[in-house]
Amino acid sequence: MSTDRIPMSKPGYEKLKAQLDKMKNEDMPRIAEQIAVARDFGDLSENAEFDAAREAQGMLQARINDLQDKLHRAYIVDRTTLPTDRVVFGSKVRVLDVDMAEEEDFVLVGPGEEDYDNNRILLTSPIGQGLVGKKVGDEVEVPIPRGTLKLRIVEIGAE
Repeated sequence: MSTDRIPMSKPGYEKLKAQLDKMKNEDMPRIAEQIAVARDFGDLSENAEFDAAREAQGMLQARINDLQDKLHRAYIVDRTTLPTDRVVFGSKVRVLDVDMAEEEDFVLVGPGEEDYDNNRILLTSPIGQGLVGKKVGDEVEVPIPRGTLKLRIVEIGAE
């Protein structure tokens, strides 16, 4: 587990906390019940239902551990105190894809708020990391699987 701090907004933190609560208080007891029912089927060495329930329990526990780690390392960011002249957590950034001559907007968010369909990307994503700290007019090159994405920052605003 990493020791890096994770910036989050209050709503993002609360969303992750609610997910964790659901996993611990609804999903885990349901899986425990499935294990108990499957155990009653008899011979555990050939019990597919038991094996599947135990595997689901292990996967859920791993997700719970990951979420607990994120929440433990989280710090709440007050966006009103952040600079507006450069790209920071919570910034809405309009960029120009230099090669495609197309503009696109991104909002840099923390865990729990990402929504890639609406260009709400993680601050820790490759594009987010490439944009952080830059100002209007700056150009960045972001390595992507099929090459390099060249972006020019056109506008920085608040979400």
